[in-house]
Amino acid sequence: MTLSGEMSAGREERLQERFRLKVCGLTSLRDARYAEQCGADYLGFILHRRSPRFVSPERFFEMRPALPPQKKVAVVVEPDEELLGEMLEAGFDFFQVHFRHTVEPALLRHWSTALRGERLWLAPKLPPGEDVPEAWFPLCAAVMLDTFSPDKFGGTGEVGDWAKFARHRVRYPTQQWILAGGLGPDNIGEAVRASGARFVDVNSGVEAAPGVKDLRKLERFTAELARARAALA
Repeated sequence: MTLSGEMSAGREERLQERFRLKVCGLTSLRDARYAEQCGADYLGFILHRRSPRFVSPERFFEMRPALPPQKKVAVVVEPDEELLGEMLEAGFDFFQVHFRHTVEPALLRHWSTALRGERLWLAPKLPPGEDVPEAWFPLCAAVMLDTFSPDKFGGTGEVGDWAKFARHRVRYPTQQWILAGGLGPDNIGEAVRASGARFVDVNSGVEAAPGVKDLRKLERFTAELARARAALA
């Protein structure tokens, strides 16, 4: 099967898939095991040096043999050639790339080729009023809509535009959409109802401190997510 065929088949499968959860900003084996214990599908590790949750590719590689079996996601910002190589060598399963929405299309195509599109999640920094261009969809497996900030690439802890997410999801139902931004135990139910999200990403909303997960918050979050899922069944 060709790469485009694999991605098309994957999109058809996504129409039938269950709710999915990624716990991001993991920095320790303990927190990765918390995420596993609470039913996470994906474990996210931030390779952006400016993040308080930064984990180097070398540190991830050291941790990897002891990590739970969930899929591992590298979270980066506009990676250069060196970082692309380091991520691939470290053994991540997926790559979540944050970027300015004005980057050249050729750079997006390069990331898609280097990382393989079926493993690439695009996380554009979209200002209010800007929508995701359809031309990006063939390049990636998923698109993440996170809260916009003029000076940050995600990680704001602030709630995003759920109506915008819902609009994209309805308009492009075969595309995988991931909701992120300010999610926590107290608002995940409302977020799912308002956005229609079936794939969510949580980070600071289940922390005791930056880079340190709180098991009780994570348990509450997954319980509320399960309630929201049951209500939509």
